[in-house]
Amino acid sequence: MGLFDFLTGSKAAPAGVKRQSTAELRKSLMAVNRATAPFVIRDGKKEGVDMVAEWRIVDAKWYEIFAKAGIKKVFKVLMKFDEAKGEVRAVDELWEVEWRAGVPTLSAAASASRGQQFEKSFETVYAFREDGSFGEVYDYAFDTTEIKNPVRAAVLAAGWGWRGVAFGKL
Repeated sequence: MGLFDFLTGSKAAPAGVKRQSTAELRKSLMAVNRATAPFVIRDGKKEGVDMVAEWRIVDAKWYEIFAKAGIKKVFKVLMKFDEAKGEVRAVDELWEVEWRAGVPTLSAAASASRGQQFEKSFETVYAFREDGSFGEVYDYAFDTTEIKNPVRAAVLAAGWGWRGVAFGKL
C-alpha cells in the first residue's frame, strides 16, 4: 500500500486471511444487504463496474423516509475487482438531491463530485408550524461511513485489499 492510504481509506488485505474468489467476494458483498439498511449493494454492470453500493434514495419504500428526513445528497461507491492484485478499487460519487412533491430528482445543474468522499453533516431546523406550535421541523444527518465501513469490512473479511481511488481511472 502507499504513503497516502490514510487519505483514500485504502487497506491491505489482512494477513492470514485466505482470499476468496471473485464470485465469493460478490456473495460476501451482497450479504451486507438487509431490508432495514438505507443503502443497497447491487451489480454495477450498468455503470461499467463490478459492484455499486448506494443510498436507496430511488427505492419507493425509502424515498419518503429520505424526503421527511431532509436528505439532500446521494452517495455511491463504485467498485471494480482487480483479481491480479487481490484488491477492490473503489471511487465515490456524491450528488446533490432536490425534492419535488416528495419524489427525489437528481438535479442536472446541481453539484457532483467524484473521488474519495469523507463527509459527516447534520442540520436540525426549529420553527413555528402551521398550528402555531414551535418545534423541530426536520432533522437531517449524512455520513459517508454508513455505507463505506460495512462494505470495506466485507471486502477485508474476504481476504481482499481495499484501494480508494482519488484520481485517475477506476
